[in-house]
Amino acid sequence: MASTSDIRKGLCIRYNNDIYKIIEFLHVKPGKGPAFVRTKLKSVSTGKVLDNTFSAGHKIEDVRVETRSYQYLYPEGETYHFMNTDDYNQITLQESSLDAPGLLKEGEIVKIMFNTEDSMPLSVDMPASVVLEVTYTEPGVKGNTATNATKPATVETGAEVNVPLFINEGDKVKIDTSTGSYMERVKE
Repeated sequence: MASTSDIRKGLCIRYNNDIYKIIEFLHVKPGKGPAFVRTKLKSVSTGKVLDNTFSAGHKIEDVRVETRSYQYLYPEGETYHFMNTDDYNQITLQESSLDAPGLLKEGEIVKIMFNTEDSMPLSVDMPASVVLEVTYTEPGVKGNTATNATKPATVETGAEVNVPLFINEGDKVKIDTSTGSYMERVKE
C-alpha cells in the first residue's frame, strides 16, 4: 500500500476494481482545510480518463510493474505489433492502450509497462519527442511570418501537426509526444 505522498506521473494504481495510470497530478494545500491531491487517471483496460481527488494521507493500492524495451513493427487495423528487443517475442496491443499512436514510426523503440502479477501489458511510454518528416503541407507565403501563425502539416506517420509557416515538404520536425505539438525544425 502506498499513500498520496507517493503519487507521481506514470504510477499504476488499483482503483474501483480496475487498474489506472496517473497521467497528471497536483498536490494542493489550501490556506484553510486539509491538503489533497488532484489527479487525472487513465484506465489501462478501456482508455477512459477520469478526474479524482484524494485527501492527504489516503491509502492507495499501487500495482507492481516491470518495464521492458520493445520495437514498434507495424499497425494492423486497430492493433499495433511490437517486438521485444531482448528475446524477439512479439506482442500486439490495442490502439486504446497507446497515448499517441499517430506519432509512432516503424522501428521506434518504446517502453511497455507490464503488471508483474499476470504479465499483462498496461501502457506504452513513448520517447519524449520524435523526429518525423513532413510529407504534405501548403507552401508558406512570403511576408506572412510576422506573427506566430501556424498551418497544418501531414507527417510520414499520417498524423496531422500544426507547424510554423516556414516549414516545407521534406523538412524534418521534432514533435513533443505528450502534447502532439511542434517543437523545432531538425537540420541533418
